[in-house]
Amino acid sequence: MFMDSSLEFADAASIGAPNNSTVNVGSTVDSDQARDLGAGQPVYLIITVDTAVTSGGAATVRFGLVSDGTSTIATDGTATEHVTSHDVPVASLVAGYTQVIPLPSVNPSYERYLGFQAQETAGQALTAGNINAFLSLDPHGWQSYADNEK
Repeated sequence: MFMDSSLEFADAASIGAPNNSTVNVGSTVDSDQARDLGAGQPVYLIITVDTAVTSGGAATVRFGLVSDGTSTIATDGTATEHVTSHDVPVASLVAGYTQVIPLPSVNPSYERYLGFQAQETAGQALTAGNINAFLSLDPHGWQSYADNEK
């Protein structure tokens, strides 16, 4: 599968340390540059864990795709939410963990900047972990490999 780097939010990016809060992870996608997102085809948010996510105890994390009118996407709940994952226990977020979330296909009403967010929803604050997040047209052919591995 080919991945368009202009549709990549995070490439082994730190998940940060949200403590019962929401944080932006990685960079934003400017819809003025990535136009006609999907052009009528289904689009998927692909999330993978590169380095295990850890916390000071048991924690759960929720991931989401949001959009906002500015490149500094709001983390206070005012950004437009498009999709969210279920709450994932941090014990499940080991290297290689993958989640595929279909984006809405009918009237998604994206604002100019798309962003990827993580929210620690319960338990202890996160302490480490790196993740990948990007948009793709073909989640079925996607496979995660370690760096320099074929």
